[in-house]
Amino acid sequence: MTLLNTIGFGLLLVYTISLVYVTIFCLMQLHLLYRYVRPKKMLSSYSVNSKTDSKSLYPAPFVTVQLPIYNEKYVIGRLIDCIADFDYPMDRFEIHILDDSTDDTVAIVAEKVAHYQSMGYNIRQIIRGDRVGFKAGALKDAMGEAKGDYIAIFDADFLPKRDFLLSTLDHFSNPQVGVVQTRWEHINQGYSLLTELQAFQLNVHFTIEQKGRYKAGYMLQFNGTAGVWRKSCIEDAGGWEADTLTEDLDLSYRAQLKGWEIVYREDVTAPAELPIEINGLKSQQFRWMKGGAETARKVLPKVWASEITLVKKIQATVHLISSSIFLFVFILGVFSVPIIFLLVPLGIDSSKFVVFLVSLLSIVIVYFVANVGVAWPRESKIKMVFKFLILFPVFLALSMGLAFHNSWAVLQGFFGKQSTFVRTPKYGITTERKFNVNKSYFSNKIDWITVGEGFLAIYFIMGLYLGWTMDVMDFFSLHVLLASGYLILFYYSIESKFLK
Repeated sequence: MTLLNTIGFGLLLVYTISLVYVTIFCLMQLHLLYRYVRPKKMLSSYSVNSKTDSKSLYPAPFVTVQLPIYNEKYVIGRLIDCIADFDYPMDRFEIHILDDSTDDTVAIVAEKVAHYQSMGYNIRQIIRGDRVGFKAGALKDAMGEAKGDYIAIFDADFLPKRDFLLSTLDHFSNPQVGVVQTRWEHINQGYSLLTELQAFQLNVHFTIEQKGRYKAGYMLQFNGTAGVWRKSCIEDAGGWEADTLTEDLDLSYRAQLKGWEIVYREDVTAPAELPIEINGLKSQQFRWMKGGAETARKVLPKVWASEITLVKKIQATVHLISSSIFLFVFILGVFSVPIIFLLVPLGIDSSKFVVFLVSLLSIVIVYFVANVGVAWPRESKIKMVFKFLILFPVFLALSMGLAFHNSWAVLQGFFGKQSTFVRTPKYGITTERKFNVNKSYFSNKIDWITVGEGFLAIYFIMGLYLGWTMDVMDFFSLHVLLASGYLILFYYSIESKFLK
């Protein structure tokens, strides 16, 4: 075998392995859809009716509402107002603002706290001497201050509905339940294409993935906000730990390995603000992807050493390493360009790769059900289908474009490279079309990731050109999506450097 053949078949092997991995991931998503739609007579701790009886836990249990924040001057005021408006006895809950801020937020919170204290609310501003452990550290330190048997947690950009506590606390009548998680909605979904695309993806997680896992009895997660914990569950699981960037996923798994259950309520929703510019989206993606890999590295040995069923172990593994999909998408894309030169010399019948289109079909079905079928506001069916047909390819392109950025985060997580917790700034956006984003939240320097995205955009444009001139059109659609995705990200990233 010649050196060219050896290199060629080596490249093809890596490409095929990546394609198989992506296909398996997509089929696992389809499996969760099957679990999601499959009728089930009884779910642990969950009523099909989903109507809760506020008197089933009587008297009303005392609840601590924790609001961990850092420099959230645009949104913290409306959150505090929202929590104070809860339809729940005023003397049966306390509000703790865990304030690590270093800007005007501190004064805004102090004013709000004084206002509500004068009205008889049990509300406090808790300020630490440092930010050790970031959000996880704040939650850990505040545990000793919490008087409630149940702890509700909300990030600064959320606006839970008035009946949130009444809709969730009833599940704790089952002593096995340690957490109740609710579905995120989106305050500013229609603000821009970027927010529409984020909602498009999150809707899958908060319908098909979360409820699918719940209905199947698989391990799932607390999403860091818009949920309620039993205090004794947090303590039994070992408490909040700051050795990963996704302390919520970490604690969720440790709690479930201790025998606690997580209840997922798809029908109870908590609206939140989506990042409106690319730096916020990237910082959020980096934290989620790296934190997921860190948690997998930390928790997977415990999962496989536990006594849960083999099926649950496999599903937990798929869940915990799900961020690695971006690594394989990145490899698949990069290797697809040199393979253009190898198809004819190696005598490869590319038509055999058609079988892998099942992965694309699977994802189309999953995203259609999650968005058109469940999460989107009800409109004309024709209009919703048309919107889906427009958004899906753009979403696919952007997701592929994020593969480079997210792969770097995943590799850092798996190899244990430490990094700080970078918050995702929010601006109090609803549906307004114009907003002067505070540029000081991010560096105005062009980082190497952005440069890399620009280079990759050119790389895949060259792939399109080569495929066209060599009459090898097998990867044309793939390269259109990849080139478009990296161009979109590069454009948004450069544009953000010129914000006022």
